[in-house]
Amino acid sequence: MMASSRPVVTFVTGNAKKLEEVRRILGIDSEKRTVEGETKPTLNFEIKNEKFDLPELQGEPIEVAAEKCKLAIEQMSSKGPVMVEDTSLCYNALGGLPGVYIKWFLDKTGHAGLNNLLKAYDDKSAYAQCIFAYCAGVGEPVHTFVGQTHGKIVPARGPNDFGWDPVFQPDGFEQTYAEMDKDAKNTISHRYRALDKLRDYLMKNPPK
Repeated sequence: MMASSRPVVTFVTGNAKKLEEVRRILGIDSEKRTVEGETKPTLNFEIKNEKFDLPELQGEPIEVAAEKCKLAIEQMSSKGPVMVEDTSLCYNALGGLPGVYIKWFLDKTGHAGLNNLLKAYDDKSAYAQCIFAYCAGVGEPVHTFVGQTHGKIVPARGPNDFGWDPVFQPDGFEQTYAEMDKDAKNTISHRYRALDKLRDYLMKNPPK
């Protein structure tokens, strides 16, 4: 008897920790996922990752994510379905910067540099934003899903193996993202909020 095969959605990333977090949030390979007492449905598809050299585009975050999704599907041998993530860390005192350029800022300045950007400002508030762009296949429309979590920038605390997590402390918590239990973080994070919307869409429009 042949094993049944499930549809595969390609997540464009070379970051193993990001892939792990996405699978965990969506509940892939688990019987169910409970968030704040609500049982989330299990999605009947697999997620694999592929790394593509996509250009660093400029523009509004939603437009950038959608365009990256279109470019990714053109490079894929399977031609879909595919999802692409674009993440921003936005300082209110700086009018939303570093924004989508946060990875570059982190690479160049480190966690201390991310704090130094606000050295001259009393306002340390910021918000983390995640945008997932999803396309079912070539010629299909791109759908975008936005999630935000508000908080503040603090001196780095916790493990430093996942981007800028050590310097972002979400509102209502005494811990940074890096210090939080993974399951706790994955119920309030910007990535969770975007993926929760994507999950709802995929329940109504399952990948094929």
